[in-house]
Amino acid sequence: MSVLEFIKVVILGIVEGITEWLPISSTGHMILVDEFIKMDMTTEFKDFFLVVIQLGAILAVVVLYWSKLWPFYIRQIPKKKKAQIARKNPFSRIVLTFVEKFCDKDKWILWFKIIVACIPTIVIALPFNDFIEEKFNNYVVVAIALIVYGVIFIIVENYNKRRKPICTSLEDLSFATAFKIGIFQVLSVIPGTSRSGSTIIGGILVGTSRTVAAEFTFFLAIPVMFGASLLKLVKFGFTFTPAEVLTLVTGVVVAFFVSIIAIKFLMGYIKKHDFKAFGWYRIVLGVLVMGYFVGKISLDN
Repeated sequence: MSVLEFIKVVILGIVEGITEWLPISSTGHMILVDEFIKMDMTTEFKDFFLVVIQLGAILAVVVLYWSKLWPFYIRQIPKKKKAQIARKNPFSRIVLTFVEKFCDKDKWILWFKIIVACIPTIVIALPFNDFIEEKFNNYVVVAIALIVYGVIFIIVENYNKRRKPICTSLEDLSFATAFKIGIFQVLSVIPGTSRSGSTIIGGILVGTSRTVAAEFTFFLAIPVMFGASLLKLVKFGFTFTPAEVLTLVTGVVVAFFVSIIAIKFLMGYIKKHDFKAFGWYRIVLGVLVMGYFVGKISLDN
């Protein structure tokens, strides 16, 4: 890999790390970056790389929120609980002893909520993923989605000023609310929508605080993005050139470190501000995307 190609990969990693978590559409930004930074790689590998680079972003969430996500520990079982378990049948004693000694039940419940929220995407979006990529992954759809969801962000935040959130912690998040947020995530299959943007809007509309909506969005990304990366890997195959391996590793590592910064920024930002600034940004970006490509086509003709 040449120095120039290395710099290009670093830039893509930076863009992915920032735009994956801020509700501004990573796809919209990648389209612009791809227009101005032409990578020296096959189309098939580029499509694979732009998905798998998300693994760095996932790892950032895991590292930052490890204490909230890791569902195992080792602890002593209280004597009263031991006595209760001792009255059960042998099989129940084994299971209950394991759960009480090694499992953090609250974190397991959180993971079950994440799984429930993934169901709509698995059932509705996954079967049509290839069709959507083929038909909708273009600048017109991306620009329209950027603008429309930018307007929605502003409307939702104005509406939300008159409401108090009914869910202010992940522990208060019900399975029904998690499922509703998962339905909003389905909307993100349209390029330019933003997965984080869809789920954050959904969370706010169903009554969660901005913090809960953002954190649950981060956690929901883990199985979704890991699954998408795994599917791309299976389709692409497991054979890579040394240059392709270096490209993947560089992109993932850069996306990881930039994602950590982006996540910390977003969580600090929403403690004092709403999401309207991101809405306006999306509108401006959508107009720029549309204007640029329409102008380019006009000049070509």
